[in-house]
Amino acid sequence: MDTPWLSVIMPCRNGEQWLATALQSVVDQQMAGIEVIFVDGSDTARSYEIARGFSDRLLMRIHRRPDLSSLMAKTNFAVSEARGKWIAMLHVDDLWLPTRCAELIKWITDKPDAVMHIHPSYVIDQSGRRLWVWRCPLPNGRSAVPRDLLFGRLLVQNFIAIPGPTIRRDIYLSVGGLDNELWFTSDWDLYFKISALGEVYYHPVPLACYRVHRGALTISGSKNITDFRKQYQIVVDRYAAKLESQSRKEFLSLAQVSININTALAGGMNGNFFYAFRALLSMISLSPRSIYRYFAYSRIIDRAFPRVWALFIGKF
Repeated sequence: MDTPWLSVIMPCRNGEQWLATALQSVVDQQMAGIEVIFVDGSDTARSYEIARGFSDRLLMRIHRRPDLSSLMAKTNFAVSEARGKWIAMLHVDDLWLPTRCAELIKWITDKPDAVMHIHPSYVIDQSGRRLWVWRCPLPNGRSAVPRDLLFGRLLVQNFIAIPGPTIRRDIYLSVGGLDNELWFTSDWDLYFKISALGEVYYHPVPLACYRVHRGALTISGSKNITDFRKQYQIVVDRYAAKLESQSRKEFLSLAQVSININTALAGGMNGNFFYAFRALLSMISLSPRSIYRYFAYSRIIDRAFPRVWALFIGKF
């Protein structure tokens, strides 16, 4: 194909540990019409050389951009350079399963006017072992996810793993891409912006792997716990008003509980347990029905258990 149908957006900074595995997972799609936009801001040339080594197997467009310091800036630059109608973000520590693009072609052919297609992901440890399936609390089926349902549940927690969504490039560009001020929640913010402009479809089959490890932004960035909490609050404040008034109060209360628990968990991973009591109090203040909905919508088990287990078995 002269013009790719899919652009794989791959920002990188010192990603040499798992980069070859991520790129090989794109090779394993065995499908034409896929380009990889690799934007490298690493401290050394090791990641750049690994990427160049795949140029004979993939349509690679490699950019050495140490001036683009943030993941968001690298991603937005890569999307601006992309030629595919659809874009998918693949971070260097994640990977796709071999059938992902074959399934994606079916979905796009069936629903070409969608703004985003989403699927679940396996959670893997640093050695690549599957620990869990990270699913989305969304209805399965051929119909688009109702916008109010999506917005309400997404407000409680970002339940979309980075390798799961595929987004129309024109829509991504029209909303301004990732917000460079949101170092931790820019993808969550992006999903709201994208979903506001068209139909989103959820496909329940896991087709990618999301890796948990100590070098992940969740761990390294959460050392400044006040700013970490602020990142969540900014997104909740931006989109709460878009909920229907009759459901807004409950979803806002669930979102605040989620922020408290996320803050406590992030602090605990760094040895700071100051916020645990506040999280417990906010949880027990909920009604039994709201507690059930918090667990259902936040996917807290899907997100927390694999990290705890990986830590326990020494693979984190």
